[in-house]
Amino acid sequence: MKGHQHSSSPFVQLQQPKRRCRGLAAAVPALVVCSVLLPLVFLLGLHRPGYGSGDRAAVVISTELDFGASRQHLDGATTKHKLLKDVSKKKTSGSNGISADKPSRSKSKNLVVKSKAKLKGVSSLTDLKNDTFRSNGPHRYKRYQLKDLSGRSLDTNVDDRESHAEEVPHEENHKSCELQYGSYCLWSVEHKEVMKDAFVKRLKDQLFMARAHYPSIAKLKHQEIFTRELKQNIQEHERMLSDIITDADLPQFFAKKLEKMEHTIERAKSCEVGCSNVERKLRQLLDITEDEAYFHTRQSAFLYHLGAQTMPKTHHCLNMRLTVEYFKSRSIHMDQLNKQKLEDPTFHHYVIFSRNVLAVSTTINSTVMNSQDSGSIVFHLFTDAQNFYAMRHWFDRNSYFEATVHVTNIEDHHKLSKDVDSLEMQQLRPAEEYRVTIHNHAEPSHRQMKTEYISVFGHSHFLLPDLLPSLNRVVVLDDDLIVQKDLSSLWERNMGGKVIGAVQFCGVRLGHLRAYIAEHSFNTNSCVWLSGLNVVELEKWRDLRVTGLFDEVVKKFQKDSRTSQQLKVLPANLLAFQDLIHPLEDSWVQSGLGHDYRISHVNIENAATLHYNGVMKPWLDLGIHDYKRYWRKYMANGERFMTECNIH
Repeated sequence: MKGHQHSSSPFVQLQQPKRRCRGLAAAVPALVVCSVLLPLVFLLGLHRPGYGSGDRAAVVISTELDFGASRQHLDGATTKHKLLKDVSKKKTSGSNGISADKPSRSKSKNLVVKSKAKLKGVSSLTDLKNDTFRSNGPHRYKRYQLKDLSGRSLDTNVDDRESHAEEVPHEENHKSCELQYGSYCLWSVEHKEVMKDAFVKRLKDQLFMARAHYPSIAKLKHQEIFTRELKQNIQEHERMLSDIITDADLPQFFAKKLEKMEHTIERAKSCEVGCSNVERKLRQLLDITEDEAYFHTRQSAFLYHLGAQTMPKTHHCLNMRLTVEYFKSRSIHMDQLNKQKLEDPTFHHYVIFSRNVLAVSTTINSTVMNSQDSGSIVFHLFTDAQNFYAMRHWFDRNSYFEATVHVTNIEDHHKLSKDVDSLEMQQLRPAEEYRVTIHNHAEPSHRQMKTEYISVFGHSHFLLPDLLPSLNRVVVLDDDLIVQKDLSSLWERNMGGKVIGAVQFCGVRLGHLRAYIAEHSFNTNSCVWLSGLNVVELEKWRDLRVTGLFDEVVKKFQKDSRTSQQLKVLPANLLAFQDLIHPLEDSWVQSGLGHDYRISHVNIENAATLHYNGVMKPWLDLGIHDYKRYWRKYMANGERFMTECNIH
């Protein structure tokens, strides 16, 4: 019995390690799942956002107006939307964004006829199957320059003497590209690089053509000499292209090889052979090239949108350095500094909602530098807890003449009225931006589609009456706005009993958004208004309970689970301020500097303010280069942390 008990003891001891192994085995799949999900959370923007342009330029709206001959009748209008952030989602029929489903391969048959002509030239096949993007197609704007594979500049301006029929397909291709990929199409055309491997690609095309003809030529009788010549040319091309990437790597005698192979291919085409094998090879070349073009276009568009919607590494460095320095600094941070000045309605009070330290400091600097009396200016800067300490330390270190800058963490504000019972409104929600594409089937084919960009107040703007209870008139600025002239006359402007003074944009009307606000009464011909520079009468706002009305409209839209949270803000804004907008002259704001390459420099210099609405913000590498100098003119210089974080 003792021996039995002794032998059972090690058996019991062996069970414990086995149980531990089971626990570890269960933990391994969990770790694998987390390692996969965490990068996806970052890429899809599900984490807490930084301060790229993703917190505003996030929603795409596509509106189809099909009303026969009557242009005012809007019944039956259908509208579809999706988040611009979700560029990895599969595209549904008629929606915007980047399609994850490849176009039908049957459409490639229509391009077979064009393949022979393209293979003779120096251009490669880059047409997408759905004809939504043509990298070598002309563009209607004169300042856009495209490059063909030979490196020769092609003037893509449509000559007035050309027929109208030739202009329409080019314009339609550009517009359909913008519908699918957004502002990426404009950016890719503007930044198109000269091909550095044009002749290498041409040599590869010749090699593929020779290989396509070789099996048929080898079967012909009395063509043994030509067969050997063709085989020799193929081998020479293969040796020459084995270690070559760009045209600079080509040997000096490549031109003779190119011409020799060209004559050989022409001779092969003159031979009477069956076309099935050649056709199969050429179709294979067409499919391969289309697949490559489609893949690289989608990949580039995804990276473009990712770069536009995430915080640059240099800006993240600046934010972290300022936050750490705030807690390391021994200086006294005075929360009640100039409290009387902050509540005195006789001063000129500006309000900015922002997460971006560099952008908001540039906006404030431009406002102060162009003001006639900086001592009368008070800035109320509202941010979130994540960026509060960085902004607080920045404005403790930097002064802006005699202006006062007060930084507030909106998440710590507890003076919210009974009208505000939405958790969304208690978090920082700056201005929202939308890309609206309108399809008007009543117009001619070349004018049926147009794309516009609009921006409106975010959730946080509707807390203004509670955030500033002792003030009446304030001017609200977006952090992507630059001031070029004195704005003091806005405080003397007669608002005519309206709540908000804003620039109206008639490129988009309420009738275009009928699908979102069909259950409410509205004037279909009313123009939308834009944020960026707005004069707000807070007392009138409180009397009319605009915040409560906005919250009620948002709750009604919450019944539709298909509508995104960002998309609910647009119709709620338009309905809450319906008949309460005082129109400002267009000269007050020049908008579009974040998406439109065609703005005249004369209009830019004459405008009182410049609004970089769109995804191509001036502090991003993707920003429009011609417009960056107006923004950099007011950017802070000589700041130690900016130098250390490589911000220039």
